[in-house]
Amino acid sequence: MDKKLLDVAIIGGGPAGLNAALVLGRARKKVAVIDAGRPRNAVTSEVHGFLTRDGISPSEFRRIAKGEISAYPSVSFVADTAVSIMGTDGRFQIETEQGQSFTSKKILFTVGMKDQPLSIPGLAEVYGKSAFVCPYCDGWELRDQPLVIITKGAMLMHFAPLISGWTKHFTICTNGPDELTDAEREELLLNQVPLFDSPIRRIDSSDGIVRQVVLKDGTIVPCTGIFFKPNLIIGSDLPQTIGCEITEWGGIVVDEFGKTNIPGVYSAGDAASQMHQAIAAASRGALVAAVINGNLNTEAWGKKDDRIK
Repeated sequence: MDKKLLDVAIIGGGPAGLNAALVLGRARKKVAVIDAGRPRNAVTSEVHGFLTRDGISPSEFRRIAKGEISAYPSVSFVADTAVSIMGTDGRFQIETEQGQSFTSKKILFTVGMKDQPLSIPGLAEVYGKSAFVCPYCDGWELRDQPLVIITKGAMLMHFAPLISGWTKHFTICTNGPDELTDAEREELLLNQVPLFDSPIRRIDSSDGIVRQVVLKDGTIVPCTGIFFKPNLIIGSDLPQTIGCEITEWGGIVVDEFGKTNIPGVYSAGDAASQMHQAIAAASRGALVAAVINGNLNTEAWGKKDDRIK
């Protein structure tokens, strides 16, 4: 038996990867969590909607998680970035940016998604402070406030009724053609939702709190918060490089158990779901970890049967 052989290499150390490491550690599996420590939610000050951890800072969340996982000595943390994966199910070779090498029976991608550069002037200054992407994560803090919603088309018609549960005082800025039908515009009008399709010139703010959105046609929309649709890409190009199928929205195609089309390769969390919430990612990490553990145990059991024969 190769004592250096990992059972599972977890690529990515967010909620999905951390919860997977906890489950696998408790199952006595040898695990390495490879993560460079640059989470997408680092721009925010609090994590919400996570039972027993509501309002905790992202950094404190990770600190507590790692402390709990440290009780299981078969799990190690590697502060690095995986840059290459070769091999097949049962023996994958992982190389990192800093020149470290690992061999693992299984791969679990929990690489999340990352934001593309924000193209609207002033948006970066308020992102994570008064401009957010998920009302389930940050809607409560902006309840009943005057907001601007920056999106268009089908996403707009999904988001407008959704956000109305937190505030009735919001304006839609599509930052260009609205991509709506006449019937959809009429629906917004009936619900007394202002709609502007002029491109956004800039967002004015003070100390991270938005004051107004200024459009190129001169319109000024006062507000104290923003929700917008981000442009996201997967947190690592490794899944696609090794042949994982990719969805239309840029995530990893998985089945209900987190399996990709590559034998021995799994994915969980934001990279494999459009439900981008910390608790949802952690839940999927736990589920997929249990699937991997079951598969590893079954494979080991089968090998014993082969020796008996």
